[in-house]
Amino acid sequence: MIWLRKKNFWLLALLLAATAQAETPLTETRTTLEKWVETRQLTSKARADWQAEKETLEQTVALFSRELKTVAEQMEKVSTNNVQVDKERAEAEALKKSAGESLARAREFAAEIETKLTKLVPQLPVPLQEILKPLLNKLPTTTDTTMSAAERLQTVVGILGEMDKFNNAVSLFSEKRKNPAGEEVAVETVYVGLGAAYFVNESGDFAGTGTPGENGWAWTTKPEIASAVRDVIRVYRNERPARFVALPVAVH
Repeated sequence: MIWLRKKNFWLLALLLAATAQAETPLTETRTTLEKWVETRQLTSKARADWQAEKETLEQTVALFSRELKTVAEQMEKVSTNNVQVDKERAEAEALKKSAGESLARAREFAAEIETKLTKLVPQLPVPLQEILKPLLNKLPTTTDTTMSAAERLQTVVGILGEMDKFNNAVSLFSEKRKNPAGEEVAVETVYVGLGAAYFVNESGDFAGTGTPGENGWAWTTKPEIASAVRDVIRVYRNERPARFVALPVAVH
């Protein structure tokens, strides 16, 4: 607007100068009209140019406003994402800490059970020790082991499972046992869980009982139970109907 006013000022000055130099009233009038028409044309052109420039400026402002809004929204999303990332990182660190503590407890538990099992193995029946041998061989011999806590616990659970299975069943095994003369005799032994055992040889003249102890199983010769033990074995093998058989039990 200021620019237009300055331009009109100079046009009027030129008009006045031309008028002052006119030699006749007619010439003066014609010159004045020509300058007035020229001034109107210049004014109209300036107004049209300004209108076009104004529209361009308004469109540019609108475009910049949209871009600024988009940038603001993106920055807000980035801020929100950063907060979410920080939250997830904190949760992951807490989970890692909890897992580490659980893993440490698992190692301590495994080490404790392994020690107890190592002391308990000599007290188990020899047939059960043979069953457990593959698993027992996996137990670490020192605390400095490369076995993971999961592997150690899996081994321990396997051993305890076999022991529980043996303890809740009646099992029959062929073994050798020394008679009163110190001779090794082939016998069949019936284990009633982990609490008692009864053996007899094929001829029925050598029989006895077995009980667990701190240093292993103790075997006592009792020829008088040979017939009863043979009856138990026949029932076990389905060679005769099941029936009640009286056998001595030692309670500790």
